[in-house]
Parts: sequence; structure tokens; C-alpha cells
Amino acid sequence: MAVAAAGGGGGGRAQRSGWLEVLVRERWHKVLANLGGEALVLSGEERPDGAAHNGLGGDGTACRGAEGGGGPAAVRTAFTDPPEQVPEAISNKKRCVKVLKQELGGLGISIKGGKENKMPILISKIFKGLAADQTQALYVGDAILAVNGTDLRDATHDEAVQALKRAGKEVLLEVKYMREATPYVKKGSPVSEIGWETPPPESPRLGCASADPMSQLSLSIHRDRKTIPLKMCYVTRNMTVSDPENRIIEVHSPDAKHTVVLRSKDSATAQAWFNAIHSSVNELIPRVIAEVRDQLGKTGIAGSREIRHLGWLAEKVPGDNEKHWKPVLVVLTEKDLLIYESMPRMKEAWFSPVHTYPLLATRLVHSGPGKGSPKSGVDLSFATRTGTRQGIETHLFRTETSRDLSLWTRSVVQGCHNSAELITEITTSCTYKSQECRLTIHYEHGFSLTTEPQDGAFSKTIAQYPYEKLKMSSDDGIRMLYLDFGEKDGEIQLDLHSCPKPIVFIIHSFLSAKITRLGLVA
Repeated sequence: MAVAAAGGGGGGRAQRSGWLEVLVRERWHKVLANLGGEALVLSGEERPDGAAHNGLGGDGTACRGAEGGGGPAAVRTAFTDPPEQVPEAISNKKRCVKVLKQELGGLGISIKGGKENKMPILISKIFKGLAADQTQALYVGDAILAVNGTDLRDATHDEAVQALKRAGKEVLLEVKYMREATPYVKKGSPVSEIGWETPPPESPRLGCASADPMSQLSLSIHRDRKTIPLKMCYVTRNMTVSDPENRIIEVHSPDAKHTVVLRSKDSATAQAWFNAIHSSVNELIPRVIAEVRDQLGKTGIAGSREIRHLGWLAEKVPGDNEKHWKPVLVVLTEKDLLIYESMPRMKEAWFSPVHTYPLLATRLVHSGPGKGSPKSGVDLSFATRTGTRQGIETHLFRTETSRDLSLWTRSVVQGCHNSAELITEITTSCTYKSQECRLTIHYEHGFSLTTEPQDGAFSKTIAQYPYEKLKMSSDDGIRMLYLDFGEKDGEIQLDLHSCPKPIVFIIHSFLSAKITRLGLVA
């Protein structure tokens, strides 16, 4: 997901509607997906493939019939028409029912089942006032054995849909009421089994119903519909599910505990859906930053004062498996790079990132197609290296789009430079020629080496050099720092008493910031 600047906003959010498949319990189920505003809505109505058979229009909206329109009260289901109301005389007996299709509403039924579900084709809904209802001879729970003589007893759900579509205006249905199938017809859509985050009610704005009604959309689970709030979701591809055909989109919840896996009919449609959802999520980022600022108040975040950027990235997991990536939430403040495993909901959670790296001791070392990316040359990555007392720590991140890559890399580099100008000076103890000293590196004035003050006396300056005199710097990776200023005495050897990498990286950041400020690099 793209990083977003703390201020500003975007244009109108992408709107999209169409048929996708969702992975539930290791099986794919067709759903109508509607993207709009701040949420993605998945409707698990039995597949409405046009008005030919089920009373729904091609866009998934209910068609208005002779009496009842398309509301819930105008639909007969296994709940409104329980088995005990069905005459015992028709149970398990074949019947032939003639239905005259209507221009609007078609047959006026919805179906479930199919060979792939190891179930017959069952009528699961009858829309009141439409064709099937007008016969007064069809029931919810009727198995459709044949359509105009075409046997459906071994048909898949799609084959049954197509048979009903092709049936013409006058349709002869051979049916048999199956009382034992009622539990299956009553069963909610697989969509209702999709798990999703419920933010704690005490979480200000991000989870409180009174402050943010959208957060409560995660609770809007109807038997045939699931609403997924998009705020701080991570939209990605090739993360948890193998996708050789490039048709899959993954939507990860902010708490990193739930994933909705969607599949499109082809690669191009999948990319269009990904772009639309990704854009909608990005539009919400500036609002999230503002809400987090309000939540944290003057206390700031993990030792910093403000959030400059935040967003989800894929991080390469160290090891031999080149394709193993995990989602991480990355936050850039005015002086640190913070990494979280999930979106903090409570105020206290912001103070405990998994990793905290000073931007002053961090540098961008790689940007472009990653060798370990699932689709090298397509999935774009960048790497950061930070000098720590334990040595150099490297992280390889993957973005979703080239625009994301550009925003993140620019933000990291600018963050390092801004941190240099903000912090201005660092000082560390060291030993020089067996004497305890202090090395000071100043953003403007360069290097100075002074004695440690003794018994209240003032420290003495041993050496002082501007940046332009530095010819070379190196270290042994353990505790020694070598600075060559071209003096007749040769290089200065400093024992820093710990790993010198933080100081080495800080010198680089100061120099890089100064060069950029002077306009010597683009």
C-alpha cells in the first residue's frame, strides 16, 4: 500500500461492482462484490446471472415484481416457508410445473447446490409476485431435476444457471420437494463465515462506534452479505496463496489476523479490481494519520512527535525461502522508522513497535525489482540498512506499485536528511591514543575530538576538521573507527568501545544531507 503524506487527501474513490470468487474453507464461492466509499461488500446471494432465472438484475439489484418489490419481506425462504407448511402429499414426489418468465424478474427464484457441492439444484428463494411465486406450485426446498427436458440431476451450479437462462419464455420445471435438504437451504452463504476484525470499543476513532460508524461495518454480517471496512487494510498479491494465473487479490485486516482471498475470472480483471481497492485504501490514509494524531495527543509516538508517513509493506522473511514475505506496518516519524506487526488500536500499543530504527543511522541501499520477489521485475522492492550496536540490520521491503515504491523511497531518503538537520549533532565517548575522549560530529561544523573533562576542568580540543577534509572513513566492524583527514600524522584511530556502525552511518547521513542541500545531487 502506498505511503501517504500526513496532510491532504485524494479525489473520488474508485467504484466498482462485479462477480468474484472468495476462498472459504479451502473452496471457492462466487460472490457479488461492490466497492464504494469506504468498504468492500461481498454478497453471497445465490448467483444472480441476470434476470433470466432468479429475479435479480444483472447488476445484482432486486427487480420489482407485480406485488412486492425486492426487499427482504418480498422473498420466500426456508425461514418464511418452513418445511412443516409444505403439504406432506408432495414430499419426495416428482412434479411438473409450468412457469411463464416475466420481462422483469425472469423466473423469480434463486438456486443453491450443484454437483460440485454434492447437492442437487435446490430452490433457495422465491421472490413474491414474480413468475415462480405466481404458480403457487413451487416451494423453497424443491430440487430442480430437469428444465424443459434437460436433466439437471448431475449438473454443476453454473450448468444449471445456463440451462435456466436458455429455457425461453415458457419453462417446464420437473421438481421434487426434498424435506431433508432444508438445513442446507437454510444455511447462510459462505460469505457469512468470513472472519474479520472487530476493533476494541475503547479504541478512539479507529474502533469506536460513536466516533467512526465505519468501524462497526465489520459487524454487519447478514446471512448473505459481508461488509469489509477498508480503512488500514493491506491489499496485496502473491502473499499467502499461490497464484500462477495472476488472478488473486488478498485483503488483510488491520489486526493482521484475517485475510479475504478473492479470485477474478482473468488476470486483467484481477488487476483492475486490485487497482480499485488499492486506490480506495490509499484515499483513507491521510484521515488515519489525523485520527492517530488526535488519539496520541501531545505524547507523540514511541519517542517521536509526529507521524510523517505510514502504510503496509511486505517484508522479506530471512531464510532460504526466497518467496516468503510477511505484512508489516511501517511508520516514518520525524526521526525514526518504526515497524509494527499490526495496526495499533490502543494508545499504549503505539509505544511498543517491534523495531525502532533512527533515520539518522539508516540508509536506503536498494530500490527496484527484487531478486526474491514472486514476480521479479514486476513486484518492486527497496532495502534499508541501519547501523546498530549489534552491527548492521537490513530489511527488504516490497511495495505493490511503482508509485508506492517511489513514494516510500523518497520518504525514507528525505526522512534521513530531515533527521540530520533536526538532530544537528551527536557525541560519543571514545579512546584516542590511550586517552579517554569525546568525538562530536556536527551537521554544520564537522568533526571535533575533545578530552573528557577532569575534576570540573573544561575539556580541551585535540583536533577539529570540517567535512571537506575527510578523505576516507572505515571501521573494523567491532569497535574501531578510522578517519583519514589527510594530515601528516595519517588517519585517526578511535576506539568507540562498541560497534562503530551507528557512527559510520550517521556520518554518511550528515554528508548525504549536506550534499543534497547544496544541490549537488538530483
